[in-house]
Amino acid sequence: MNRIPATLSRVVALSSAVLATALVGVVQAPAASAHGTVITPETRNYGCLQRWGYTEPSESQDPMCYRTYHENANAIGAWKAVYANNTGDNYKQVIPNGEICSAGGQGETNYRPLDRPGPWKMTDIGSDFTVDIYDEARHGADWLEVYVTKQGFNPEYQLIGWDDLELVKKTGSYAYQPHYVTDVSTSGYSGRHVVVTVWKASHMDQKYFLCSDVNFG
Repeated sequence: MNRIPATLSRVVALSSAVLATALVGVVQAPAASAHGTVITPETRNYGCLQRWGYTEPSESQDPMCYRTYHENANAIGAWKAVYANNTGDNYKQVIPNGEICSAGGQGETNYRPLDRPGPWKMTDIGSDFTVDIYDEARHGADWLEVYVTKQGFNPEYQLIGWDDLELVKKTGSYAYQPHYVTDVSTSGYSGRHVVVTVWKASHMDQKYFLCSDVNFG
């Protein structure tokens, strides 16, 4: 019986280890980009990730995550990179209506499924709530702007445009740290809404557009 020489065996083992490492890198690539998102109230794709990980969501239990997964699973896997670069001060003119939740199709993958109207899972909140951005890269924040869809707007059936949003909070700057937290006070909202948080990172002209579905109780 032919036997593999010990030296060759070691080479094969080493090559296998290198290949395995490379494959792990490929599988984990969506999570490797070090940026951030709103974790409270959780954004559309971060919520999908929390409920289902990197596996296929249940169509009956979570139809919007299921559709997002099948249109582009990386929109869930790369949950930290919904941003647009070099938008300047007039970012509302750069990010089109109906494409706010995908950062105008920029970022590091195709986030278009996040713009889709539908029965996204909601976070129950009150008129006073907290926004918590987790920034793995610690880019810092020049400011945060928090918007809420107007009363009467229905995100189950309508694409979100800038005229559908009301600014309810703008913050000052934050130092380089893992969390940017702000308390928001509102009035007059009830039922289903979308909280849109715009985060201006400090390291460059990079703005994140983060959509969180909420239910005002």
